[in-house]
Amino acid sequence: MSGSTIETLRRMANQIARNFEIMGHVDAVEATADHINMFWDPRMKKQIFGDGGQDLSPIAKAAIEELAQGEIPAHQTRATEFNAVDDIGQSDAG
Repeated sequence: MSGSTIETLRRMANQIARNFEIMGHVDAVEATADHINMFWDPRMKKQIFGDGGQDLSPIAKAAIEELAQGEIPAHQTRATEFNAVDDIGQSDAG
């Protein structure tokens, strides 16, 4: 694994966590875990799960640890809710 790849993943996880931190620690952890679970490629998750949480914020670290243990969070934000087939106007994407 290249050093720059894991550094990029850490930065991304920290940015996601920072966006949710206004929700409070517990909810931000769940929202961060949900986002990473829904949008990150399995290879990205595998790399960061094996990293040991180095250089992660407390929220990002807790989210990564939760996912690495196999816990799948419920959807936390509209950003991870998707429309049903032929349904319009229910997600933040339009």
